[in-house]
Amino acid sequence: MKCAVLFSGGKDSAYAAYLAKKQGYEISCLISIISKNPDSYMFHTPSISKVKKQAEAMDLPLIIQETEGDKEEELIDLENAIKEAKNKYKIESVITGAVESVYQTSRIQRICDKLNLECFNPLWQKDQIELLHDLMKNDFKIVLTGVFAYPLDKTWLGKEINKRFIEETEKLYDKYKINPAGEGGEYESFVLNCPLFAKELKIEDKQISGKKNSWKMEIEVK
Repeated sequence: MKCAVLFSGGKDSAYAAYLAKKQGYEISCLISIISKNPDSYMFHTPSISKVKKQAEAMDLPLIIQETEGDKEEELIDLENAIKEAKNKYKIESVITGAVESVYQTSRIQRICDKLNLECFNPLWQKDQIELLHDLMKNDFKIVLTGVFAYPLDKTWLGKEINKRFIEETEKLYDKYKINPAGEGGEYESFVLNCPLFAKELKIEDKQISGKKNSWKMEIEVK
């Protein structure tokens, strides 16, 4: 079945694409939404423009749709992007990296129903710690590009998701109820390498901005 992957460049959408391919889906294209609203309810924002490099590493066409990021209205832009994928690449399914967000999942499902497309969420309701361990087992190299919750601060930017990271986030969950996989919006991530990539991406430069417990790292990759 031909599919499009809603792709943010982060761990969940990349892992969902990997699992979908393992299950026999043919990935025809990626869809990335670039929101002008850094507090978008729907879309990942740190280093989103670097999805172009990831698409190149996967040798996949990429549909980029810009949006103002206004709540609910941004869904019109998402629908237009999915329509383009259906018309241009004849997709039959849309793959998402949704894990726990009913808000996001219900809205994507509504669009897919309208366009007569399947919506597949391979990570839905997956245990958060298990998800992080699975990323490691499958050779995903991922770094944090944004943190948005106490006690996370700018020292977490650029951290790689590895065994030590999992141990640290488990402790933060016990003490502060920080979601280990960032499902509460506590952090954002960027995939530098995974089994779908022909080569590993390298960070050439980075710019950090923010204050208190809200920090972003914009990266340049090659």
